Amino acid sequence: MDYRVFGDQIVLRVDRGEEIMASVTKVCEEENIRLGSIVGLGAADHLVMGLYDVDAQQFNETRLDIPLEITSIVGNITEINGKPYLHIHINASDSEGHTYGGHLKEVRISGTSELFITVIDGHVGREKDNITNTGLNLFKFD
Repeated sequence: MDYRVFGDQIVLRVDRGEEIMASVTKVCEEENIRLGSIVGLGAADHLVMGLYDVDAQQFNETRLDIPLEITSIVGNITEINGKPYLHIHINASDSEGHTYGGHLKEVRISGTSELFITVIDGHVGREKDNITNTGLNLFKFD
């Protein structure tokens, strides 16, 4: 992993064998990012993503251990209990063009991943939903 900071933009390269969520978390900790957005793409050989079942209040996971082209990563960075909280979604396609998507849990890079983080000057926290009781960690505005 390597990255450069250009004003409020961070350009991040995640290398073969590295995991995106861990890499982004490390950058957030090193650069003290409390609020931001993220976009990217890449290639992977291991993916765990989920679909949240609101009624059961749990994630149903899908695991793929095949070559994948990451066609889109999009998400946000906030904070929970003083630590970075990543809410990222992913779309990835296999060699036959079948596309999978969901809430990103982990993805290991097989070639490279190129990510752009936009840092926002501000703070948004997270707290368990006590409005509609979905079980989700919702935005908490100060």
